[in-house]
Amino acid sequence: MTASAPQAPVISLRGVVKQYGAVRALDGVELSVAPGATALLGPNGAGKTTMIKLLLGLVKPDAGEARLLGFDPRKPADGVELRRKVGYMPESDCLPPQMNAVELVSTLARITGLSESDAITRAHESLDYVGLDEQRYRDIAQYSTGMKQRVKLAQALAHDPPLLLLDEPTNGLDPKGRRHMLELVADLGHAHGKSVLLCSHLLPDVERTCDHVVVLDRGRVAASGALLELTRSQSRSSRVRVAGDVDAFAGELAARGIACDRESERVLRIHAPGEDADELFGLAGSVGAHLEAVEEQRSSLDQVFLDVLKNSREARA
Repeated sequence: MTASAPQAPVISLRGVVKQYGAVRALDGVELSVAPGATALLGPNGAGKTTMIKLLLGLVKPDAGEARLLGFDPRKPADGVELRRKVGYMPESDCLPPQMNAVELVSTLARITGLSESDAITRAHESLDYVGLDEQRYRDIAQYSTGMKQRVKLAQALAHDPPLLLLDEPTNGLDPKGRRHMLELVADLGHAHGKSVLLCSHLLPDVERTCDHVVVLDRGRVAASGALLELTRSQSRSSRVRVAGDVDAFAGELAARGIACDRESERVLRIHAPGEDADELFGLAGSVGAHLEAVEEQRSSLDQVFLDVLKNSREARA
């Protein structure tokens, strides 16, 4: 079988620098983002907002180059094309209060190149998708935070772009609204095949919606990769269920310098990330025990995030 060709990145940055006075918001960023759902993480001041503005062509890099879907946001002709192919959901409350949702979404859809009739049709389809019903005809000044967030997502979708940049889409939402927004983001990134760059401070939101993660810290990429691989690489233990002589197995682990905790009569948690399942089965068999189950315990994304920031700052100290 012939291996499939690697997909071109939807976003790439090469040596990108952006400086504001003495502050380097982006410090030589090197990054490729593959198609799919990717989270952009980092503490406040890490450079996330600057990166998004630069990708949209709202600010220009002082050095290096960026590409979205192969287009250069610095070039006017490419910038026009990007408006057709990229949907942007901003974090800030930037909706004009005197318009209603239909007027706003259809107007922004026309700016991307749709005809008036197509823009109105797409506006209603997008508002249906995000769950904004008859309220779409009320002035935005009367909208709740959740309704405003849904309007912002609808306008990002109206021209059916292949790439979405979503900046803190669950900001200010109550639990029900947050759950609905996350369901929409996950549906767009998986069922609808959109590429999504999700900027969020809420790591549980990332775990529910994204397959890949990029961590920025002080203007540099501190880590990037598949979510499962990043959490696996930080794993610190395995949970095993033992049949036979559990005490002998625990004793053999201790003799080899492998720490373990007894969770129950037959369950041990083994703190040995370097030991694979075959080695554990072999050790158990050597003392007359048998492993009925081995479950790798992955780190949470929270722990991975903290470890990445710690390692990044120690390396730059």
